[in-house]
Amino acid sequence: MSTSDPLIAAVRAVLENASTERPLYQRLASALLDAMTVGRIAGGQALPSERRLSGELGISRVTVRRALDLLAREGRLQRQQGAQTQIIPRVQKTLSNLTGFSEELQARGSRPGHRWISRQSGLPTPSEAMFLGLLSNDPVVRLVRIRMADGRPLAIERATVPQAILPSGELVEDSLYATLRALGCGPVRGAQRIRAGLMSPVEAEFLEAEAGASLLIIERRCYLADGRAVEYTETRYNGALYDFLTDLGS
Repeated sequence: MSTSDPLIAAVRAVLENASTERPLYQRLASALLDAMTVGRIAGGQALPSERRLSGELGISRVTVRRALDLLAREGRLQRQQGAQTQIIPRVQKTLSNLTGFSEELQARGSRPGHRWISRQSGLPTPSEAMFLGLLSNDPVVRLVRIRMADGRPLAIERATVPQAILPSGELVEDSLYATLRALGCGPVRGAQRIRAGLMSPVEAEFLEAEAGASLLIIERRCYLADGRAVEYTETRYNGALYDFLTDLGS
């Protein structure tokens, strides 16, 4: 079936080239997420209806609904009964330079440090499988740590990497990117999204702040030269201590 809607055409093209081993709802969610990332659909726009997506893509409405519910749980969509599904606006920055936390702080003249919370392996959550393009039984390595600047806690960082790329979290000492490059799997491109949030009591304890204080949340997905996703990281910065800077060209 052909369609004049560029979004549906783009989603169909991604689905046709995706591995059929992953659940269809995860493949559809990943295809829609990619469309948001590259700007085919922008914040504030409405998605086609479940009925239309189902009919034009040849996918059951139950599967379409599961994909949209997954994206809604990740804060990408706003869904209301009887209303159109809206894309939640996000600030997005394509990475011109792939630098890690330590390199970034050093460039700002600060002394980086960290405190490990956990380094564990396990099966991916549906969200991790969507972000990394994995099967439900493809193991991942999760790295959780408090990031420090000049001895003061600045951020909570949660990174997920396919175990096929990073065999063990114990291989990471200071820099995840340095470890990946040493394994011959350094990322070559990526994109990140930025949103605001409020600290939970647990997050406030980790960051030595007050519960309800502002957070700057940066989500990053990075890829290898062959197109495989190598990293999904969510970093929650103390909004009172961190400013996001980017250069603007003419």
